[in-house]
Amino acid sequence: MSLPLFDHDVHTKYTEPPNASWTFSQKIDNTESGRKWLEGEEQGWKVINTEEDTARLFQLMLTAIVPRPIAFVCSVSENGVENIAPFSWFNMVTHNPPLVSFCCSNCPRVKDTPTNVKNGLGFTVNIVSEPFVENIHVTYIDAPPEFNEWTISGLTKVPSIHVKAPRVKESAFSMECELFQAIDITHPVGGEITATMILAHVKYIHVRKDVLNERGIIDITKYKPISKLGDELYGRIGDVFRLPRIAWEQEKEKIEQALEAKEQS
Repeated sequence: MSLPLFDHDVHTKYTEPPNASWTFSQKIDNTESGRKWLEGEEQGWKVINTEEDTARLFQLMLTAIVPRPIAFVCSVSENGVENIAPFSWFNMVTHNPPLVSFCCSNCPRVKDTPTNVKNGLGFTVNIVSEPFVENIHVTYIDAPPEFNEWTISGLTKVPSIHVKAPRVKESAFSMECELFQAIDITHPVGGEITATMILAHVKYIHVRKDVLNERGIIDITKYKPISKLGDELYGRIGDVFRLPRIAWEQEKEKIEQALEAKEQS
C-alpha cells in the first residue's frame, strides 16, 4: 500500500474547541459530532479479562492509551559504555520536586537503561521532535549490550554539566537527571519482576530559545513533539485549542441556573 509523503508544510495551528458553545450540564448528543460518536456504541462492547485474555493485551493497551510522549534516555554504564533508548511509558510526575517517570519492560531481558540509571552516574531525558524521529526510532533495535546505538543514530552528543551521560544536541528540551527511585513491578500472580519504573529527579533543563514564547514557556507550534500511538505508529500535534480552567466563584451562578433548569426539564 502506497502512502502519501509526509507533509512538511503542515503546521500546528490554534482553533476553537470542538464545542465552543458548550454550557453546564449539556449532554454530548447536543452536537452532530457527539451524536455520531454515540452511534458507535450501537455495535456493542467487548469486555476483556486481563488475567485470561493476555494474547493481545500488550498491543491493545499500547493503541488505546495514547498519545504517549517519548523519553529518549541517554545513560552510561559503570564501565563507561554509553546507551541511548526511547521509552513511551513516560510522563511528568510533579514539578516540586521536578520528577519525571519512565517504565522499562524486563522482557525478554532486563534492559541496559534501568541497570545504568541505578549506578549513580546520572542520565539525561531528551524530548523527540519531528525532524529526528527516524534517528531515535533506529535505537529501538534489539542490539547486544556492548553495541553503541549512537553510531547508527546520526545524532550528536553534547556534554552535560551535572551528569556523566551526554544529552542529545538535536533535542530542543533535555533534562539532566539523577535517580530518585526505582520501583520494580512484580506480577501479583507469578511473582516475577516484569518491569521497572524509574522516577527521575530533574536537576538541570536545557531548552532551545527558539521554541519558547514571550512568556518563557514552550510554543507547541515550534516545538513539534512526536508521540507514540502503538501498532508501530507515531503521531504529531495537529490542531490545538484552549479550555480555560473553570473558577467556581466566577461560574457559580451559571452552574446553579443550569442545574435548576435541568431539574425542571
